[in-house]
Amino acid sequence: MSEAGSQAPFAKWQARLERLRSNKFFETVVISIIVLSALMIGARTYDEVSSFEQWLMYLDVAVTVFFLVELLIRMAAERNLINFFKKGWNVFDFLIVTASLIPMDESEMVLLARLLRIFRVLRLVSMIPELRLLLVALVKSIPRMGYVVLLMFIIFYIYGAIGSFLFHNVNEDLWGNIALAMLTLFQVATFESWATAVLYPVMDVYPYAWIYFLTFIFLNAFVFLNMMIGIVLDVMQKESALIDLESGEGEAAELQGLRTDVRELRDQLNRMEAVLTQSHVPSASTQSDVGGKHIDKPTTD
Repeated sequence: MSEAGSQAPFAKWQARLERLRSNKFFETVVISIIVLSALMIGARTYDEVSSFEQWLMYLDVAVTVFFLVELLIRMAAERNLINFFKKGWNVFDFLIVTASLIPMDESEMVLLARLLRIFRVLRLVSMIPELRLLLVALVKSIPRMGYVVLLMFIIFYIYGAIGSFLFHNVNEDLWGNIALAMLTLFQVATFESWATAVLYPVMDVYPYAWIYFLTFIFLNAFVFLNMMIGIVLDVMQKESALIDLESGEGEAAELQGLRTDVRELRDQLNRMEAVLTQSHVPSASTQSDVGGKHIDKPTTD
């Protein structure tokens, strides 16, 4: 009884911290402090703020303490501390906040401390679900985009070889070898002054060279770029569906709920069918032994 009484105050405080962690106003304050921290880092790059260096130091300490308290609140709100570290974003926040505890008053640690404080801006990603969705979709899209990049390299290599064979006499700096030709094609793919610097000089010597450049631009600007966009959109759609399932909201969650209800109804029907089948099985005729002989007694309804 005493053990339950001692755990009751802790459970109350844990419930309060859990409500505070999920409070929208508290999340807004944390995001505002992260933005303030980013502005402080940017302000240190200007010479005009050197006279406020001491105040910026105090403000940095206050921000660091706030991040530490906020992290401790989130950890204390977990019913099991191990669950806190099972989430990758929580581990990321823990590492960022822990790295921010490195003091900046030691000369040999100032550069490292400032570099680590830059990464506090990335906490915006962990705090805003939409940014998390974008980053996770980008990371998961990289393996699939690798095949598109490989195909792009093959096209670059083929067009670079053709360009170095045909146009090397026009400009050795642009088409002297296949490596220079591929760099030139990269400039063409980015549309950076490609017409005046690359296209027109070549067309002065080879009037039909526009076919070479237009086909290359069509493949890169319209085909490969749209393939990249399609991969990212597909991954984002899947990640959004997963988030809806976890939160229990959205169309994906409704469809999952309908599938679950259909499975439960199917199981109930199977059980009812099994019970009805057993109840309609005809009972076997009873037998009795009289004088060592078997006498069948028909059952009566």
